[in-house]
Amino acid sequence: MKKVLLVFGTRPEAVKMCPLVLELRRRGTVRPVVCVTGQHRLLLRDVLEIFQVTPDYDLALMEREQSLDGLTAACLTALGPVLERESPDLALVHGDTTTALAAAMAAFYRHIPVGHVEAGLRTGDLAAPFPEEFNRRTVDMVSRYAFAPTAEARENLLREGFDSSRIWVTGNTGIDALQYTLRQDCADPALDFLAEGIPVVLTLHRRESLGRPMEEVLAAVRTLAADMPGLRILCPVHPNPQVQETVYAALAGQENIRLTEPMDTVTFHHALAGARLILTDSGGVQEEAAALGVPALVLREKTERPEGIQAGGLLLAGTGREAVYTQCRRLLEDETAWQAMRNRPNPYGDGHASERIAEVLEQF
Repeated sequence: MKKVLLVFGTRPEAVKMCPLVLELRRRGTVRPVVCVTGQHRLLLRDVLEIFQVTPDYDLALMEREQSLDGLTAACLTALGPVLERESPDLALVHGDTTTALAAAMAAFYRHIPVGHVEAGLRTGDLAAPFPEEFNRRTVDMVSRYAFAPTAEARENLLREGFDSSRIWVTGNTGIDALQYTLRQDCADPALDFLAEGIPVVLTLHRRESLGRPMEEVLAAVRTLAADMPGLRILCPVHPNPQVQETVYAALAGQENIRLTEPMDTVTFHHALAGARLILTDSGGVQEEAAALGVPALVLREKTERPEGIQAGGLLLAGTGREAVYTQCRRLLEDETAWQAMRNRPNPYGDGHASERIAEVLEQF
């Protein structure tokens, strides 16, 4: 039986890889071996529990305020023995994290074929997002199998010279995950808070957002909350100390803003599904918003997921205080504008991406 080593380390990766692990287990034709690096150790745990995935290897590499080069080196050093011990037919990585980069490099060094789930995403700017744009380009460069979530991602790969016979357009496995999380009962004080008024969900965490861009966005949100007391703005705060310091300094003490620790995935997906408006700089949340039919403002200058913008369900708002405030106010008060973005076609998948990837893995 062919053996596939699936390597991931962050919560977003786990959300998108666990459905594939379950699909491979269900089929029983390819043996999945799961290795987690622990890049997001605490955030990773709840996802593994939800999907009932027990890793075969847990490298527990997370350290507080870890540098990118330190994490990359630790991943490379720890993954080498796993690859040599398992000698898989394929190493499967996801997206654009440091874990994905290091796992792809470690496999490449050992002449083990690499498969890239969520291949082909591009902004065209190595500084945005940083370092994710570099990571995903490098992973694609060493990958033998590219599982592109959209036709546009496939075109990006073709423009870079990738062999068309090694690209499959599958949809995004993150949409598959919603079928697991939203079918579960969910009750939480955060959801009760949202139900008290007009529900808005805010997430901010990207490295390039730190500093003035994040401060501008948060200033817009604070003013919005003050001007519209009927809003209930829920913000799960990322554990990055710099993010926490900035967010709490800007938003703490506002009665209609609730700052929480990172939420478990089931509760968070229910919060997104019940929101009137989503504000985010997250790539995965862009996909989830589109799948749920909830209008979302993308708090970035560039996105590697332009399909949602083109479909009309997402709006690239940038990070300027005035622009963010104006667009939020418009969508919260103008029913016609809000309806125009609501329930637009979802370009990111139909919930069957894991099945398509599994079918390819059975044949490779």
